[in-house]
Amino acid sequence: QVQLVESGGGLVQAGGSLRLSCAASGRTDRRYAMGWFRQGAGKEREFVAAISWSGGTTNYADSVKGRFTISRDNAKNTVYLQMNSLKPEDTAVYYCAAEPRWPDIVVVTRGGYNYWGQGIQVTVSS
Repeated sequence: QVQLVESGGGLVQAGGSLRLSCAASGRTDRRYAMGWFRQGAGKEREFVAAISWSGGTTNYADSVKGRFTISRDNAKNTVYLQMNSLKPEDTAVYYCAAEPRWPDIVVVTRGGYNYWGQGIQVTVSS
């Protein structure tokens, strides 16, 4: 089993940037596809971005394309989400997720992940 811990959240003004990190521990010998999801107050948890184990394949929600970048460092067992040009509507709890997959496969559905972090708050003020 793998454990995931998010960090880097906080309060930022609109137009600002944050970088989230997700550190994996435990069964890190497996090849995990990784993803970021978010859940705003009173909303469903939604897909944000995903990356394959190899890092060669990524996928983004339309709402964050061109503003967010997902990346990973397998040597550090860490995945990142660089968030630029933040908007108030990006305010949410952000969750990291992992699932063992072939090296070039991304997972973009919530149900496709079995391992989740505890979540971290991102608040964008207007």
